Amino acid sequence: MGERTPAQTTASEHVRVPDSHRRTIAVDGSAASGKSTIGRRLAEQLGYAFLDTGVMYRAVTHAALERGLSLGNSAAIGELAQTLPIDVSLDCGGSGTRVTIDGSDVTSHLRSQPVEDAVSIVSRIAAVRDALVSRQRQFAERQPIVMAGRDIGTVVLPDADLKLYLDASIEERARRRYADFLAAGNEVSQEIVLEDIRRRDRIDSEREVSPLRPADDAVIINTDGLSLDQVMDRVNSLVRGDE
Repeated sequence: MGERTPAQTTASEHVRVPDSHRRTIAVDGSAASGKSTIGRRLAEQLGYAFLDTGVMYRAVTHAALERGLSLGNSAAIGELAQTLPIDVSLDCGGSGTRVTIDGSDVTSHLRSQPVEDAVSIVSRIAAVRDALVSRQRQFAERQPIVMAGRDIGTVVLPDADLKLYLDASIEERARRRYADFLAAGNEVSQEIVLEDIRRRDRIDSEREVSPLRPADDAVIINTDGLSLDQVMDRVNSLVRGDE
């Protein structure tokens, strides 16, 4: 999906939501499917808070690595997640999500390569998911929200007013992730990116706790070959109840 500059807008960016508007919108999808980009854009349009739940799993992963915990020590990492003082400042109106641990801002560390390599392993630990799902539900209870992740519609918010599941071919997702790395100045081959996404797909879909899958009542949107505007047009139509 192609991005636009801030000056470029379309009519779809001004969404009229019925009075009986949807307070909770779940946006799930596989790695690099566009769920965070779409979810954040939708939240800005609706004036809702936005939470990419992945940052919370990345925060636990960062903390585990900083403490030198073995990725194979599920009990220790699970206990860490239960007690870790994570504070998430929700993205509201495009303000950006900030994450602090024990008062220290760790946002800039959450996309580091060590965290990128380990987060799928940490996020499949049952105790980690239990701890974070509880906090995620609390966010949804406080305000209208668009929440993006891998188990929002199936586990975190099973009663969400609208459930979206974004998908794309692994080749398309690898191309997008590779472009993101290049834009950030990171040196990595496209082959390595492809293999990493394939590995994460396998871990996410085969884990015993909250495996990646669309909710039974989710609307599945395949974004292959679609621009950001085209995907948003479809999403906005669903939010308005046009389909």
